[in-house]
Amino acid sequence: MKENRLLRMLRILLVALLCVMCLIPFYVLLVLSLNAPSRVFYEGNIFVPTFAWANYAEAWSKSRVGTAMLNSAVITFGTLGMTILLGGMAGYAIARRNTTFNKAVFSLLIGCMMIPGIINTVPLYTLMRQIGAVNTLWGMVMVCATLAMPSAVFIYTTFVRALPRELDEAAEVDGCTGFKAFWQVIFPVLKPATASFVILNGFGVWNNYAQAVFFLQSRDKQNIPQALSVFFQQFGGAKWHLMSATAAIAIVPVVLIFLVFQRQFIQGLTEGAVKG
Repeated sequence: MKENRLLRMLRILLVALLCVMCLIPFYVLLVLSLNAPSRVFYEGNIFVPTFAWANYAEAWSKSRVGTAMLNSAVITFGTLGMTILLGGMAGYAIARRNTTFNKAVFSLLIGCMMIPGIINTVPLYTLMRQIGAVNTLWGMVMVCATLAMPSAVFIYTTFVRALPRELDEAAEVDGCTGFKAFWQVIFPVLKPATASFVILNGFGVWNNYAQAVFFLQSRDKQNIPQALSVFFQQFGGAKWHLMSATAAIAIVPVVLIFLVFQRQFIQGLTEGAVKG
């Protein structure tokens, strides 16, 4: 009994230590962002900032991070909406119609997941120029949706295969067509799959830099990583308070989204593990 209690205490201490280690970089970022411009970081109490809240207002205006957030939001939600719509229907068709063609398409998409997206950047850039999609948000949505589509099809196919076919049969008895049965009966049951896909791919789209640096070239079209990169290069490490404040502002939407969807995320992962 004492050994079990001791092991439990050790596990709690280990988890607490890991949490503290993960929070240290965020705390350092917060302290740097609230330090006065004239303060040297290692002078005085390095764990307590001077609470210069004006740093955030100055960083917001100089970095244009607000415009970058809006661009990232348009790209992210556009990409997720397109991939959920098309990937969900494709996953349903592949899971419910076990034809040779569907098997070949599924295998091809799984193979595409093994190819890094950066490899296709040069030929993709040529194609994007021909259709006039370079330096446009809708063009970036198309690029990100194409890269995320194999993952969406894989996730939805796996979840749909685990659902009983009696759901489809019941929908047919009620007079639903295949399309109507999917959206009214099957898709609502796939909320854990949708949550898993959003969490696993949404952050990657939001933080996309490899493709954005090629396809979003003007300042008013840049996403968050590009805006941060340009802002950091502009100051070159001379104004840590502004750089840290900009970085702190940039991570707020990601943290809020994760806190909102963390329950669905955990549910999606656990159900996916059981059904897989």
